Amino acid sequence: MKIGAQLYTVRGSTQTLEGFSETLKRVADIGYKVVQVSGSCPFEAEWLKGELEKNGLTCAVTHTPADRLLGEPEKVAKEHKIFGCRYVGLGWNAFTLEGGDTPDGFIEKYLPAAKKLHDGGVRFMYHNHDQEFKKVGGRLIFDILAEAFPEELMGFIVDAFWVQAGGGDPALWIKKLSGRCPCIHLKDYAYGRKFAPVGEGNMNFPAIFYAAEQAGVEYMLVEQDDCYGEDPLDCLKRSYEYLKANGFE
Repeated sequence: MKIGAQLYTVRGSTQTLEGFSETLKRVADIGYKVVQVSGSCPFEAEWLKGELEKNGLTCAVTHTPADRLLGEPEKVAKEHKIFGCRYVGLGWNAFTLEGGDTPDGFIEKYLPAAKKLHDGGVRFMYHNHDQEFKKVGGRLIFDILAEAFPEELMGFIVDAFWVQAGGGDPALWIKKLSGRCPCIHLKDYAYGRKFAPVGEGNMNFPAIFYAAEQAGVEYMLVEQDDCYGEDPLDCLKRSYEYLKANGFE
């Protein structure tokens, strides 16, 4: 398994191409070899390809805006192939909230897009929060989605923090989705339901690491949604140092 940096953590410094370029360099300087592109300014696929190569980085997965996934999946697939990324992620979808989707509504919208992405040579990936642990008709939303989409059409970016926030066991869910979660998100769960650098909170990472290895996870991507005023790059560095000390790089 390889470790990487989810660039949503440093989204504040990637809102211009100049800032994005500098941020990629600084992430690489920490020691990361892999990134997830998310929350940045718009960019051309060729530009990102060059920036990744310049910094010795690869892109494991993206979070791509919903309107692009639904409106131009063929183009999204072509772009991802240009910068060498096999996985195309959706970062968020509101379920059973006011103005949000039902699970059936999500399936109706995204199944055709997932098929087109698959035909284009990439795989659609769904990123969970805690809302997927609500029950609709007596069933977890997470289970409904996993059953509705064939494995080859949709995988999961299992976010360990949000699984725990939803009342689930991250290691058990990674095991349950074995073969369907090539990418997972690591962030620590600190007292008060706060995000923390990996190794500085209360997550059972030994169990998560073991489950990830057994489930065929390829990339463990560090993400910290909120750094509470600390330098996000410093938070990424502390997470990197913890993971490296545990034998990952």
